[in-house]
Amino acid sequence: MSTSRHRSREVALQVLYATDVGRGGPDAVGPGAQDAFEGVADHFELPEGARAFAKELVTGVEAHLADLDGRLEAHTRNWRLSRMAVVDRNVLRLGAYELLHGDTPQAVVIDEAVELARRFGGDRSPAFVNGILDALARASAEPAA
Repeated sequence: MSTSRHRSREVALQVLYATDVGRGGPDAVGPGAQDAFEGVADHFELPEGARAFAKELVTGVEAHLADLDGRLEAHTRNWRLSRMAVVDRNVLRLGAYELLHGDTPQAVVIDEAVELARRFGGDRSPAFVNGILDALARASAEPAA
């Protein structure tokens, strides 16, 4: 695991979390996430490349929020994103963005998301995140019918 990319994901998660909580709801990530990025990222020592990757993640989640949420909800049996813990919701968004729009191998994306869930989420978060992202990865790998 690349330590700088891992730190980038931690920063991106904290920005997404701050934006979600600051706006008061699951649909909160949107315009303003980039401004929040500067405020949060300034508290971390990140090499320039890691900072750029973190900002790319935040910007990507922001740009694809509706699509990411729709795809995630398709795999969250009876769980609306609005009812999830804020950390879990944003770890899933981050992981989904990387799975669908990034060039990191799927296994690495899922492992990283599970680590974020383990560090910042509740006891059940790692298994929850793993199950949903694994289902999303499998579905995105299937050829379109």
